[in-house]
Amino acid sequence: MAPDGSITRWIGLLQAGDPAAVQQLWERYFRRLVGLARKKLAGSPRRAADEEDVALSAFDTFCRRAEQGRFPQLSDRDSLWRLLVVITSRKASHQVHYDQRQKRVPPRPAQAVSQANQPDLDQIISREPRPDDVVVMAEEYQRLLQGLGNPELKSIAQWRMEGYTVEEIAGKLGYAPRSIKRKLRLIRTAWEKEVTP
Repeated sequence: MAPDGSITRWIGLLQAGDPAAVQQLWERYFRRLVGLARKKLAGSPRRAADEEDVALSAFDTFCRRAEQGRFPQLSDRDSLWRLLVVITSRKASHQVHYDQRQKRVPPRPAQAVSQANQPDLDQIISREPRPDDVVVMAEEYQRLLQGLGNPELKSIAQWRMEGYTVEEIAGKLGYAPRSIKRKLRLIRTAWEKEVTP
């Protein structure tokens, strides 16, 4: 497993447009994204795309937007994984909705289909997540928190995701920062198991 410093360095190189960083992050995260997508697509009766397609699309979206500077909060392993989970969950949710819509809608002439698949300009420009995406993210967040079991670990995870620093969390709980870092590693390990096939 790559140390936190390597991930942070790869993120910086990716944002600078270095293709070697893309390869490093791909090797580190793609299989985990496939596992997450598989869980999100489970139970979908008919699939036009599989979990690898979803993970590939999510990773491509992440890389393009990171190179464009669209993720100013992206700075370390934790923020990277949260971002990848959100993007992959959205892509899987969109795929499920697409599959369900395809089931209900009768086939249309090819020209109508190609026009219908063109994204709406408002969807491209909007940075606000769709309401159904917010629901999916909230459910996933709650599921991961509940999976921690320990109330203290839940609090640490929530504070960290709200943007508190390790030192601030340590101050809240009266621990040394190294103890909080250790607990964050436990949380990360637990969550990685949740999304790894």
